[in-house]
Amino acid sequence: MARDPVCAMDVEPAKAAAQSSYKGQTYWFCAVGCKQKFDRDPEKYLGGAKEPMR
Repeated sequence: MARDPVCAMDVEPAKAAAQSSYKGQTYWFCAVGCKQKFDRDPEKYLGGAKEPMR
């Protein structure tokens, strides 16, 4: 399992809605919207900020 860095939801990489690479690391996302937020400001989410789940 991987953890979506935006909403902290557990994501199975094979079934992830999206993925991004940043600084040589791959991140998986539960939804395309989480990927878009991450891509706009990855450091915000890697620094510990989390969006509330809806």
